[in-house]
Amino acid sequence: MSRHRHSLPLGIGFGAAAGAAWGFVFLAPELARDFSPLQLSAARYLAYGLVALALIAPRWHALAPRLGRPEWWALLRLSLLGNILYYVLLASAVQLGGMAMTSLVIGFLPVAVTLIGSRGQGAVPLRRLALTLALGIAGIACVAWQALGVPSEAPVAIRFTGFLCALGALAAWTAYAVSNSRWLLRLDHVSSHDWSLLTGLVTGGLALLLAVPAFIGSNLSDHTGAQWGRFVGVAAGMAIMASILGNAFWNRASRLLPLTMIGQMILFETLFALLYGFLWEARWPTALEALAMVLVSASVLAGISAHQTRAPEHGN
Repeated sequence: MSRHRHSLPLGIGFGAAAGAAWGFVFLAPELARDFSPLQLSAARYLAYGLVALALIAPRWHALAPRLGRPEWWALLRLSLLGNILYYVLLASAVQLGGMAMTSLVIGFLPVAVTLIGSRGQGAVPLRRLALTLALGIAGIACVAWQALGVPSEAPVAIRFTGFLCALGALAAWTAYAVSNSRWLLRLDHVSSHDWSLLTGLVTGGLALLLAVPAFIGSNLSDHTGAQWGRFVGVAAGMAIMASILGNAFWNRASRLLPLTMIGQMILFETLFALLYGFLWEARWPTALEALAMVLVSASVLAGISAHQTRAPEHGN
């Protein structure tokens, strides 16, 4: 159990680092608003696939024999859920409904993952997580109140469509987080870093298919050279920060922390998404937004406490 206690700070650190990297993907659709979510997703994951290929190529001959059909099918499903489908829906939600609404909905990820993880073997009972769930929901409610109180020029139908896209992204990433964590626990023969790069390799292949409907038929000459330069820079930045570094940090955290606690780590993504949004809009958070950040942080600390106080009850 001493080993378990020592792994908590390191796992939390990796979880926070993943949140910092992933928070950037909420800002990217605003930075490249001249391009569609399909185009942004295709470019991001093509870059991710190329970087993953370059990094994994030297070890390919040693790694390939360790992978069977189940692993490749898992990588295909995880790439579709956690990368392609998730980000197309998230980017659509940001462009249709805004960063605040999207951050709000995705902020429910910890609740969803924790509820599912609480049914796993060895997980902290759900009643022990009541405080952390209540704090997280309270923080998200503050963001919701703030988002609903701000007037918007967008039609209700557009905002509602964005909301549905955000719900779809929530469902896709919840399924990914649970499945990926369980796969990492059974993969003694593949490192978490290599699993992340393999996911990038498969995602890059899927992005090639996505690029056909994303770019063929659209009038690419409508964009200026500066817009294309920003688009390429944003896509490459997401590939390196979110897909390579973020996924590597997350996979490391997934091996150090139980699934219910991994759910709490996703809250860092919401915090960093809000922070980047404030910096982009060049403003301080409102009182409700500041309160939400405090509540979300308290939720993470409560989740950590629930796992630490559980240690003496089990002698293994």
